[in-house]
Amino acid sequence: MPKRISNKTTDANQIAFQVVQAPTSESAPIDDATLSKVMAQMGRKGGKIGGKRSLETMSASDRKKRAEKAAKARWKKPQR
Repeated sequence: MPKRISNKTTDANQIAFQVVQAPTSESAPIDDATLSKVMAQMGRKGGKIGGKRSLETMSASDRKKRAEKAAKARWKKPQR
């Protein structure tokens, strides 16, 4: 298997320069559409983890209450 060629620098001085340069460099401002997409992806990821985590920590009676509330919300007739 061929070795991978890495373009990363191994010189300690160059690495230190890059570390210092990154937070102090001027970067273009992020537009609202891109920021919105990134935040939506982060929220989606957290939501997937949060639901599973809450079900692991809930007792059987808490899960039953949550299921009943969800069923009532699904079957509720729309207001006219």
